[in-house]
Amino acid sequence: VQLVESGGGLVQAGGSLRLSCAGSGISFSMKTMAWYRQALGKQRERVATITGLGTTNYADFVKGRFTISRDNAKNTVDLQMNSLKPEDTAVYYCNALRGDIPWGQGTQVTVSS
Repeated sequence: VQLVESGGGLVQAGGSLRLSCAGSGISFSMKTMAWYRQALGKQRERVATITGLGTTNYADFVKGRFTISRDNAKNTVDLQMNSLKPEDTAVYYCNALRGDIPWGQGTQVTVSS
C-alpha cells in the first residue's frame, strides 16, 4: 500500500500548481479522501476533502482558491491550487480522511513573495 504525491514546486505568489496523489495497493473509490499540509514547525492541517461521490469541503483559508477532485478509475486525487500565497508554503500530503493509509512522502510547495 503506497501513496505518492507529486506536482509540487516553487511558484511566485499569485501562481498556480496542480498536485496529484496516486495510490497503489489500495482503492480510493469508497473512501473520503483529503489533502493535508504541514508547514515547517507547525502541525499538519487538513486542506480539503472529497467523498466517494464527489462532495467537497474546504478549509476556510483555501476556499475559493483550491479545488479538490478525484478520478476513481485512475485511483487518483488531485488538488488544483490557484492564487497561491506565501503562507501556502508547506509539504502537501494526501490520505483518507481517517488517515488510515500509510502516509506518503508528500510534495513540497514553496510560494515566494
